[in-house]
Amino acid sequence: MAVADQPRPMASNPIVAALKDALGTALVALGLAVPILALRTEQNMANELVLQPRWGYVGVAVVGAFVARLFYLIVAAAPKRTRPVAAPGAPGVMGRAFAVGGLIVLVLYPVLALAVTGQAGAVKWIDNFGIQIMIYVMLGWGLNIVVGLAGLLDLGYVAFYAVGAYSMALLTQNFGLSFWICLPLAGILAAFWGVLLGFPVLRLRGDYLAIVTLAFGEIIRLVLINWVPVTGGYAGISGIPRPTFFGLPFNASDEGFAAFFGLEFTPLYRTVFLFYVILALALLTNWVTLRLRRLPVGRAWEALREDEIACRSLGINTTNTKLTAFAIGAGFAGFAGSFFAARQGFISPESFTFLESAVVVAIVVLGGMGSQLGVAIAAIAMIGGTEILRELEWLKHIFGADFEPTQYRMLLFGLGMVILMVWRPRGLIATRQPSIFLKERRAIRSDLVGEGRA
Repeated sequence: MAVADQPRPMASNPIVAALKDALGTALVALGLAVPILALRTEQNMANELVLQPRWGYVGVAVVGAFVARLFYLIVAAAPKRTRPVAAPGAPGVMGRAFAVGGLIVLVLYPVLALAVTGQAGAVKWIDNFGIQIMIYVMLGWGLNIVVGLAGLLDLGYVAFYAVGAYSMALLTQNFGLSFWICLPLAGILAAFWGVLLGFPVLRLRGDYLAIVTLAFGEIIRLVLINWVPVTGGYAGISGIPRPTFFGLPFNASDEGFAAFFGLEFTPLYRTVFLFYVILALALLTNWVTLRLRRLPVGRAWEALREDEIACRSLGINTTNTKLTAFAIGAGFAGFAGSFFAARQGFISPESFTFLESAVVVAIVVLGGMGSQLGVAIAAIAMIGGTEILRELEWLKHIFGADFEPTQYRMLLFGLGMVILMVWRPRGLIATRQPSIFLKERRAIRSDLVGEGRA
């Protein structure tokens, strides 16, 4: 009897196999949760360390891992349905409609927050959610030029953010310049530092480039800490002037914004003004990025991302291409840093650690490298989700009065990254529109793009 004619062995029951796999995942979760969640050290009145058992947390983690793994296996085993091919113009129409709707919501966001939460609650929702998220959206779009379009992994992006912030602080305090003059100067200085970083790493790619950029970010942070006469060291710089509305400060004086327009003074005016400033800066970043992508320099970035050797063979100057990507991306980080300094009124090296760079890189990767919309969605989910954890006080009624949701921020962040990388390894928006096309524009599906290049 031929080998091809022999009957194949019966496959095991897929439900049983899924249960065994999920049980193994639960055991692994148990092994990881016991040393992390099971016991907590606390100090009693006699200055002694006491172990407080928290086996309930372990049970929740194990059950959650079992259910999540089982659900994933069942969904993966389900038959795939063939997606209908959309018309060539459909994605563009839907994308434009979504963009217009999102822009309208952003413009009306302060009004909506004021109508829903009142004047006291609107300050928190506009500042902690609106302004904070828009800063990271702008940072994500700036880094998307370097990582998403040019394919250069930059782990020291927070250094340019710090250069912009400290440029704003030093220029306003030492030279008496206003926010609107220091804003472009901070972006130019950050772009200059981007060029300085670009020169030493012209021949580096991949992991080597990541290590050098990481070292650059740490060097900038250490300089800020140790150059005390200029940067103030750990004490930072305080008393940074706030932005004004055509020379009208947002204070309670007779020359302030409220007095000039005959309004009752409230901090809400300054918060709303800052929201629209960062919204305008973020939209400017997006507009410039989209315009540059259609220019020869943008197409050179994409060629460099796909294959540097082929890019050289086409006669593209890779040196200038890399330097422009670093400079423009750093410039937008400088704009964001200058706004951050003016908004806070105080900066210190603690605001520019490696964790900030990791968060921005994660926003770009999770959103989809090269996708402006995906980066914005990822920033809203990550930064907004972190802020929402501060509002979940009702969880204390379930897990106890000592439960602090914000302590598990990085745990949830890592879990979300793992889930998304399993579900959509190329990011939330895994398709991209080509910069140039023949006769008609068609979206490039994620399965037609190399891993990590969507």
